[in-house]
Amino acid sequence: MAVAATWAERAIVLIPARMASTRLPGKPLAVIAGEPMIVQVWRRAREAGFANVAVACAEREIAAAIEAAGGAAVLTDPAHPSGSDRIWEALGHLDPDGRFDLIINLQGDLPTIAPDAIAAAGRVVAEGADDIGTLAAPIQEGDADRANPNVTKAIIAWEEGEKRGRALYFTRASAPAGPGPLWHHVGIYAYRRAALSRFVALPPSPLEKRERLEQLRALEAGMTIGIARIEGVPLGVDTPEDLEKARAILESTAGKGSDR
Repeated sequence: MAVAATWAERAIVLIPARMASTRLPGKPLAVIAGEPMIVQVWRRAREAGFANVAVACAEREIAAAIEAAGGAAVLTDPAHPSGSDRIWEALGHLDPDGRFDLIINLQGDLPTIAPDAIAAAGRVVAEGADDIGTLAAPIQEGDADRANPNVTKAIIAWEEGEKRGRALYFTRASAPAGPGPLWHHVGIYAYRRAALSRFVALPPSPLEKRERLEQLRALEAGMTIGIARIEGVPLGVDTPEDLEKARAILESTAGKGSDR
């Protein structure tokens, strides 16, 4: 499902990428279904209907891979502490006049993400009043992710039949307590331009440092984060095992369109 042109033309998808990775060095250039992973992620953003997509990269070899595929890339400071800082620098290079007022930060290690999920994150901000938009998927009963501290849980005040809501908190703990669903936070963010500018200027907050979750900086500063529900958690490629899973998924769907 393509995004609505009325707001997509004001949006840009920026994909931060760097070669340094503890568990999978050089992963942006790992080949999946015949193309580097970063190119696969760029293609998912294009399949979502966004005309404006660029990779914010720390190294020239990543830029070369994207440019060879026909995409846009901008080199950024390798020392940036986060993807948010990287995309903010890239935005300044690509759009100094402020033509884009909605910025989507898409992780560069999500080669199998459904294009509709990318559009959903942008739609939260484009069609609502929140500063930031993101995604969450239900964690099923009995799923080990419920107790896994490496899985971030979103605590959400839902509306519209649990299709859209507002983030109250994010935590690595199993929360909220009591019977009911838990929600796996999917770390794709859409920002109003002013919100991104404010966010990257803020110092790390106490809860952010305690939970090691950057989005808590925004909540502690009084910014609002809207959440759209999606039904499945996209595969993040962090290990050689994840890479093999992504290869199996994309190689099996090659030639079948973008119905991931």
